[in-house]
Amino acid sequence: MNNKVSTIMASTMLLGVLAGCSQAPQANDSGATPVPTAAPTAAPAPAKAGKTTIQYWHSMGGKNGEYTDAMIKRFNESHPDIEVVGTFQGGYDEVVTKLQQSAAANTAPDVSMLERSFVQLFADADVLEDLTPYLKKSNLSTDDFVQGLMGHSTFNKKLVTLPLNRSTPILHVNKTMLDEKGLKVPTTWEEMKTVANALVIKENGAYKRQGLSMPFDDWYIIAMMTQSKGKFFNDEGTSVGFYDNGVGLKVFSYLKDLQNTGALFYPPTQDSGNIANQMFVDGKIGMLLQSTGSIGGMAQNAKFEYVTSFLPKNDVYATPTGGANVTMLASSKNKAAAWEFIYWLMTDPKGGQQFVIDTGYLPFTKKMVESKEIKELYAKEPNRKVAYDQLQYAIDTNKHLAWTPIVQEFRSAMQAIMYDNKDIQTTLTTFKNSADKLMKK
Repeated sequence: MNNKVSTIMASTMLLGVLAGCSQAPQANDSGATPVPTAAPTAAPAPAKAGKTTIQYWHSMGGKNGEYTDAMIKRFNESHPDIEVVGTFQGGYDEVVTKLQQSAAANTAPDVSMLERSFVQLFADADVLEDLTPYLKKSNLSTDDFVQGLMGHSTFNKKLVTLPLNRSTPILHVNKTMLDEKGLKVPTTWEEMKTVANALVIKENGAYKRQGLSMPFDDWYIIAMMTQSKGKFFNDEGTSVGFYDNGVGLKVFSYLKDLQNTGALFYPPTQDSGNIANQMFVDGKIGMLLQSTGSIGGMAQNAKFEYVTSFLPKNDVYATPTGGANVTMLASSKNKAAAWEFIYWLMTDPKGGQQFVIDTGYLPFTKKMVESKEIKELYAKEPNRKVAYDQLQYAIDTNKHLAWTPIVQEFRSAMQAIMYDNKDIQTTLTTFKNSADKLMKK
């Protein structure tokens, strides 16, 4: 086992102890990480006569898994010389764990879904194929893709992933509730604080209704940092980028002020996404910071006028992105067939475009955005267009080889502040010191 693959092994072992919430049972759009299973479950399928068989690992279970199976079936039916075998390997974190194990054992799949915040770790280990020559040979360019979704695709001047199932956090709003109070959908932090407090109903010492919620997840905190012109890591990659400028203190002070007035319901860490979603649907909160991946369920279950909006700005509008990209493993023995599958996903209307329409993820190529099908979809469901429009403000600042152990420390700091009422500045100082040490390793 080479040293770089050993680094992947060491880093991803930490996934099992990360606290987090799941945006959906099959995958975590923000990169949150429940406990992974131990080993890959795929057994390579025997190649059919005259066909090249490629293995594709993914994180799409439930309904999205059905859409993925249908997508693979469409590819196989239109490509008589290639057989794609798709295997659900669990959530994003579980795919990461299994990929590092398979890379060490030289049993990696040909193509895999890879959560965007872990791309750098695998790229640094040289286990991902450079897709640049494949793109060039196919007359494609990185300019053909939506730029707000390309932040985790190129490392060390190599194009190692392309976007697939991607999302952003947005503001979900019970407009009926706001209208009853004569309130407008907030566009700034100050407006959001005003609206959230105005929606609070307290009876007999208990909150019957609160204004705002969000899952327990670093995704939303990082969004608020970038809205305040801060960064999770500094540009040099030597420290965090929200401590010395006071942005971290500002973000957590804002949230604690809302929490202390009852305007913010901050759910428990376990199953926090589903808890917050249910409270929103039940009318127990009026606004929710949550993934675009929740739009379908909200629209189906809400008994009120439901709208979405950009994340409110502080100094500027800004949003991180989430979800996963698709990559080819450098160890693949079937690279031509693997690229044919990826190329089809990127360019064929029956590939990634239909998957986007089916699932609710974001269109990832400019041609897709301009397609008749996507335009008709957005005209019919304007709530889904909000997330795409917000991509003009996409900023990803959590790119670092030490991301995995550092986010573990950060979530511990989040818990200390939001649940245990520990002093914000003292807690962030402790976190910064730990992060600085981890970044020097």
